[in-house]
Amino acid sequence: MAVMRKSSVVNFFVYLVSLLPFWVLYRLSDILYVLLYHVAGYRKAVVRENLRNAFPEKSENERRQIARKFYRFLPDLIVESIKMRSISAEEAKRRIAIYGIEELERHFEAGKGVVGVTAHYANWELGIHRLSLLTDNPVLIIYKPLHNKTVDTIYNSVRSRFGAVMVPMKQTLRKIVAYRQQPHISVFVADQTPMHRDSDYFIRFLNQDTLVYTGAEKIAKKTNFPVVFCHIDRLRRGYYCCTFTTLVENPAEVPGHGITDIHNRFTEDIIRQKPEWWLWSHRRWKRKPKV
Repeated sequence: MAVMRKSSVVNFFVYLVSLLPFWVLYRLSDILYVLLYHVAGYRKAVVRENLRNAFPEKSENERRQIARKFYRFLPDLIVESIKMRSISAEEAKRRIAIYGIEELERHFEAGKGVVGVTAHYANWELGIHRLSLLTDNPVLIIYKPLHNKTVDTIYNSVRSRFGAVMVPMKQTLRKIVAYRQQPHISVFVADQTPMHRDSDYFIRFLNQDTLVYTGAEKIAKKTNFPVVFCHIDRLRRGYYCCTFTTLVENPAEVPGHGITDIHNRFTEDIIRQKPEWWLWSHRRWKRKPKV
């Protein structure tokens, strides 16, 4: 009950802030950038280490420029995520262009479900809204519940505004089985950091041994649903595009951890092209291979 009351209070405050026009929110973002980067130095050590390990071939100045661009983008992402609380359907559609929609439509027309994979890249929160408004078929968002229940409740209420079904990781298979007989898309944010008890599969990702989830692959193989990558890119401040690309047509035919390897390589290629839009403040490599 206390969590619910706290969530309601915080949710109302977020709603009030979200009513501000974009131009006001971006002025707040400008201030937040100064506070995060120049004053507080928010996770600067983590960002520097991540970039140094990911791009040893780049000069210190090149990595510094990537970091600065990332910190300039991060507060924009924060205020845009708040705006998601009250943004209209029309505005959400206007803010993110869609490419490759035929990749989803042909799978839906064949009566198939789709295993969608994406990453913490550009504005994935806006991507959830846009995908929900793109199709009348069910949109399932597979997520890792946060330890902070108040924030978790608020995030879920925002993400489900336009009909997305929020599915905790541990309930994924049961929920997808429930939708198995109708076209739908289940979206996995595939660049999260699992616990050792949740995965034992390491790949080479951005020049480092990286523990990865294999849930999307397991679901794809059990259902033989095609795997489609949802690539969200930033065009300019406040505007994005999402491109759908089918990575695997018949998952049952892919041996071993091939599907996990494919969508992680695809993610890495995207990050290497425009590294500033990835979440570098995330402690992605805190899990190490067991010796």
